[in-house]
Amino acid sequence: MGEIQPAAAAQRGWKQAGRPEDVLAHIPAGADLIVPIANGEPVVLLDTLEAHYRELDRVRIHRMDPLRERAYIRGECGDHLRHVDYYLGPGSRQAYWNGTCDLVPNNFSEIPQLLRESTKCSLVLAAASLPDRHGYFSLGTNADYTAAFIGEVPFFLEVNARMPHTFGQNQVHVSQVAGWIRADRELQELPVHEPDEADRRIAGHIAERIRDGSCLQVGVGKTPGALLAALRDHRDLGLHTEALSDGIMELIRRGVITGTRKRHYRNKHVTTFCVGTRRLFDFLDENGSVALLPVDQVNHPTVIAREPNFVSINATTEVDLMGQCASETIAGRYYSSSGGQADFARGAMWSQGGQAFIVLKSTTRKGVGRIRTALTLGSVVTTIKNTVDNVVTEYGVAELRGRSIAERARRLIAVAHPDHRDRLAFDARRSGLLH
Repeated sequence: MGEIQPAAAAQRGWKQAGRPEDVLAHIPAGADLIVPIANGEPVVLLDTLEAHYRELDRVRIHRMDPLRERAYIRGECGDHLRHVDYYLGPGSRQAYWNGTCDLVPNNFSEIPQLLRESTKCSLVLAAASLPDRHGYFSLGTNADYTAAFIGEVPFFLEVNARMPHTFGQNQVHVSQVAGWIRADRELQELPVHEPDEADRRIAGHIAERIRDGSCLQVGVGKTPGALLAALRDHRDLGLHTEALSDGIMELIRRGVITGTRKRHYRNKHVTTFCVGTRRLFDFLDENGSVALLPVDQVNHPTVIAREPNFVSINATTEVDLMGQCASETIAGRYYSSSGGQADFARGAMWSQGGQAFIVLKSTTRKGVGRIRTALTLGSVVTTIKNTVDNVVTEYGVAELRGRSIAERARRLIAVAHPDHRDRLAFDARRSGLLH
């Protein structure tokens, strides 16, 4: 795709690349800045804000899942510049535990609305691809919540030749930006981890229940990776997912995911952000089959429900015997946030022929059971019992939809680790779940 040349851009009256310090003129006192997920982070622009933090007054940066730790996230910029998180990532988890940043509870689909209602939405700072010859930047690996503000909120972009130019509803015209700069940096890669035997067994239980032509939402990690590998002989699957990863890319390349049977965005692979390796970023570049849409479209349960045979797969850390899932805390301590799990669980259950799977290994590495009579003290319920369809461990699938409390308990005990089943049954009777 031909990049617009400086002379042609000047002739059309389009803004030219500026200096990183130019962004400071667009940040008034008390400003609320919006920054994308993961590789959507404009590294140089945030470096600039940190370097000039004493010139800022009560500025808040709102973002999800930062990949890198930063001084302002650690609280080193005081009240001049503070981080507000919506999903703890590697760059913010310890800071939250230390009390130097804030965490706002949310469902991923609701973040654009939350930001509109609770912040000033002063400026979006985002990484982007080079502008094309028509003057359009792309938000590259991202649409997430930031794309929902195109045309509503001014953007200041950090343009990186290594960022793939993608399509969908994440295009920003040069006339819509307050300014932009050039940067040259590698995108952060998410390594692909080899699944273990338990991951493969969980994947096998789900794969055999997925019909050809189903529309998938699948997360990122070892168990989702094992599932995607187990689907290599399926046909005409569709994709409508929160995160697009290397495993999904492989199924697209193999012709397994085609989107031909989707009812909406037919023949398109719909996502709201992408994480993975350089191979994935190269695959995304100028790939018109991938549509990056704002999260309030991708994750909205009613939009998900419009696709028949929708299959949602998400992970949790604990499940109690009623089916409540704690997916954002570990041992009662905050680790992430709700993300889109409840969005997709509800949407899949509303879909004609839809199925929602919550997956977890039966025990921790130390042998502690993850299926429990009651959740660990301090754990947060991410997906309520009424929205949990199937719970899957390496020992099988507990089908919970439409089942009584007692039957739920029996089915969950049956897929718990064998070493814990007798104790779970005893505790379930003592607590009144079983009679």
